[in-house]
Amino acid sequence: MKKFIDSLVNVWKIEELKNKILVTLVILLVYRFGSQVTLPGIDATKLQNLTNQTEGGIGWLINVFTGGAFSEASIFALGIMPYISASIVVQLMGIAIPYLQKLQKDGESGRKKLNQITRWLTIGITLVQGPGYIYNLKNTLPGDAFNSDFFSFFPLFSSVLIIVTGTIFAMWLGERITEKGIGNGISLLIMVGILARMPEAFMQEIASSVSQNNGGLMKIVIEIIIWLLVIIACILLVMALRKVQVQYARRSVSGDFEVDSLGDNRQFIPLKLNSAGVMPIIFAQAIMFIPAAIAGLSKSDAALSISNMFKDPFGLVYNIVFALLIIIFTYFYTAITVPTNKMADDLKRSGGFIPGVKPGAETGDFLDKLMSLITFPGSLFLALIAVFPAIIHGLLNVQGAWAYFYGGTSLIIMVGVAIDTIQQINSYLLNRHYDGLMKSGKNRKAVA
Repeated sequence: MKKFIDSLVNVWKIEELKNKILVTLVILLVYRFGSQVTLPGIDATKLQNLTNQTEGGIGWLINVFTGGAFSEASIFALGIMPYISASIVVQLMGIAIPYLQKLQKDGESGRKKLNQITRWLTIGITLVQGPGYIYNLKNTLPGDAFNSDFFSFFPLFSSVLIIVTGTIFAMWLGERITEKGIGNGISLLIMVGILARMPEAFMQEIASSVSQNNGGLMKIVIEIIIWLLVIIACILLVMALRKVQVQYARRSVSGDFEVDSLGDNRQFIPLKLNSAGVMPIIFAQAIMFIPAAIAGLSKSDAALSISNMFKDPFGLVYNIVFALLIIIFTYFYTAITVPTNKMADDLKRSGGFIPGVKPGAETGDFLDKLMSLITFPGSLFLALIAVFPAIIHGLLNVQGAWAYFYGGTSLIIMVGVAIDTIQQINSYLLNRHYDGLMKSGKNRKAVA
């Protein structure tokens, strides 16, 4: 504990790191403030129906990513969701479009062009989703929630323009954090939105357990212990690696993939157990919305039954299908994002090889087979964490809002972003201590 406190003190001794953290906090506060500003012409006291709509499915996912702005009819109602959608589209299109493949190989200049394409695509997606969101408000909220002329041309146009501007501004805030602050800006915006909803959900769970005699404080203690264990499991999933030993005929730098040194001529390639991150959960969550929407077009009993099954995020059928989709999408996303053939080519060009495997095509096949083997337990683990909210809800009767923090997208994002940010802070601390030893020796005690 003393070492941890000393590390926190050292953070504020480094002027550059302190400024980056302050810039990040200020930008996050601006984002959270904007998330509470309701669109002009809408009565903020009449949003209960919109809040109820986001209790499950895709509405809940969007509301999580926007920090509750979706259910508040905020100027940041769509948050950075269109940017995430655009990033996924550009990434997937990079597989089939030669121009995008060329940009991916062009280094920093190519990355800048890809970012510009993503920004323009974000605006296009928001221009489509903005009117859809307004139409959803019209169907969900009572008529007296709007001004009398809200759906005339100019107020409606201005509302869509505000939503588009809000998304662009949120995207700009995220980029400013990445450039001027600490951590990945877009990821931090998502995480702070998730964290903003946690205290309310936890207080509702306490009120339900204590006031309604539903287990009392002992139940809360058990829930916290289980929650901490799930967080540990998420950390293990995010950080788990399969180290593939590599040998080099000479000291050299490999290609675009990460290589950690083990010695003078022995190194390893770290293959993540979960290379896909949270993307399989996001894809699966979006797909789970489709059956209910299609079944809702029919008024038959069978269609109504299907619709109800896929609207219940804690139901058995919903979670079985959800878990299977996550496993499938984990394999799919890993296959398109982990370029095993490119890794093999880079390794061959740099004079490296995997012991017992011929360089070139055989190395690519070996890495591809290895990724398939480690992806299987990774996908099962990811699916288990994704459906764990339903398990904890069924076992301990945990309230829905608090149960969502026991797994799924929200918890994995929080863990992943927290680990990434802490690693960046640690790198600043280590660099500062190293400089202090070399220049003045003022940080010798801190190093020891």
